[in-house]
Amino acid sequence: MKLQKISFSAIFLLRSDNSLIQLFRYTFVGGIAFLVDFSVLYVLTEYCYLHYLYSAGIAFILGLFLNYALSIAWVFNSRKLENRVLEFLLFSLIGLIGLIFNELFLYIFTDILAMYYLISKIATAFIVYIWNFTARKIILFNK
Repeated sequence: MKLQKISFSAIFLLRSDNSLIQLFRYTFVGGIAFLVDFSVLYVLTEYCYLHYLYSAGIAFILGLFLNYALSIAWVFNSRKLENRVLEFLLFSLIGLIGLIFNELFLYIFTDILAMYYLISKIATAFIVYIWNFTARKIILFNK
């Protein structure tokens, strides 16, 4: 098997159906969305005195909107659905399932395993990341 050389342009600028390039881009986009999610969680919990689970829900939804916008603009080239409203609803449904995972694992790690909530968020983000990329790639953005 011959490895293909991938250029800077292919990775960052050109549209691509290459799953590895999409995974890299999704990781980059996910990192940005995670920073928004993590920051909002921290601010709402520490400065607005919301319970961390409420803060996590609000923060996750903000990250979802950012993730969708960047995913359709930069990550995924192929789209299964012509109807953008339906596409966003399915993207959101996958995100909602991710939110359920987020809340569940955040609760388990923080309340049951007694981890600090921000450390719990990092561990939880990895689980949700795997779910979101796989489900979105298969269901929405694959030829």
